[in-house]
Amino acid sequence: MKKLFSSQDAFELQAVRSELDALSIPYMVKNEFASGAIGELPWQDSQQEVWLVDDTWYTRASKVVEALIGRTSDKADIQSDWRCQQCGEENGGAFELCWQCHAGTRPE
Repeated sequence: MKKLFSSQDAFELQAVRSELDALSIPYMVKNEFASGAIGELPWQDSQQEVWLVDDTWYTRASKVVEALIGRTSDKADIQSDWRCQQCGEENGGAFELCWQCHAGTRPE
């Protein structure tokens, strides 16, 4: 078994589950009913997780998650800082536009 996805967002989790069901990709959900234990257990230990029953489906299932959520579970959510090509200002990774000149010149 291999962990595919986890999220605090119930809508994201359900979207992944629905798509996996539609494609007949076998999976199981761990901690599906553990939310009542939050407080007794750390939230990380009670977060719902989607696990693949058969590891051979991982490549295809990862593409499903990436298409739905825009990231895979193996990638970091943090983007690196960048310098505006128009005014040269240093911008944080979360910014798509330069905060100084509002140019949309983030390098790809």
